[in-house]
Amino acid sequence: MKMNIEIDCTPEEARRFMGLPDVTKANEIYVDNVAQAMKGVTNMEQLESFAKQVAPMGQMGLKLFQNFMEGAAASGMKSGPAGQKKPKTD
Repeated sequence: MKMNIEIDCTPEEARRFMGLPDVTKANEIYVDNVAQAMKGVTNMEQLESFAKQVAPMGQMGLKLFQNFMEGAAASGMKSGPAGQKKPKTD
């Protein structure tokens, strides 16, 4: 048996319902700090160095995120809307 439940709520309501902390202020501080640091970046080497310093788990975290995004893109191309498989066109 398969059941689908659709809940119409805002992200804030969902966060509170699930008991997650409000990290809005911390996120704003983080974004401001990254924006300030990016103002001094003038070439790709500086950008790469900066990304390695601020990324969680450094280089490994960047690679993991890249693999995740590539996998998600490949998965999206294999299936249609709502995860339905596209018919083969052989």
